[in-house]
Amino acid sequence: MTSPDTDLPNPIRTRRLGFVVAALVFALDQIVKWVIIHPLALPRVLQITVLPIFNLTWAENYGISLGLFPAGSDIQRWILVAVTVILSIGIVLWMRRERYRVEILSLGMVLGGAIGNIVDRSLRGYVVDYADLHVGVFRPFLIFNLADVAITFGVLIVLARSLLSRDKRDEPQKDADLTNPAAPET
Repeated sequence: MTSPDTDLPNPIRTRRLGFVVAALVFALDQIVKWVIIHPLALPRVLQITVLPIFNLTWAENYGISLGLFPAGSDIQRWILVAVTVILSIGIVLWMRRERYRVEILSLGMVLGGAIGNIVDRSLRGYVVDYADLHVGVFRPFLIFNLADVAITFGVLIVLARSLLSRDKRDEPQKDADLTNPAAPET
């Protein structure tokens, strides 16, 4: 019997599902950004209060996550795009090798979010951020977007699974023999 965490008889289907998740995250991210920019005109109005703890606030992120390493020139911008593309290729390769469905789907979330932010940075020169969670003037997070949420949750799921739930890899038989002095040598 197979574990619910491993691929079922068709691993290609599970990997495809990971790429479908990536495509859905990317599409949803771009649709939300389009709504933010055009119908809501957030670049013009700058802020819309949605709830007492949540605003839509226009922000242009010229750096990577959390605004780190801001690109001050076109060369730096394209370096950030290239690094993100390389990381995305690494994620695709990881997805193709991964055996566990949850990890494949989580990596799909990361990939879709990364591609959404690559498109922003390539077309606009910055990543569109708009989600502003706060309690009064306290802001536990910087302003972020749907792609950032997908990347964050995808990474957290992969990390949690790798730290908490995966069985340790089978150790070589030779190491097991060291713990049992009565075991015959091979």
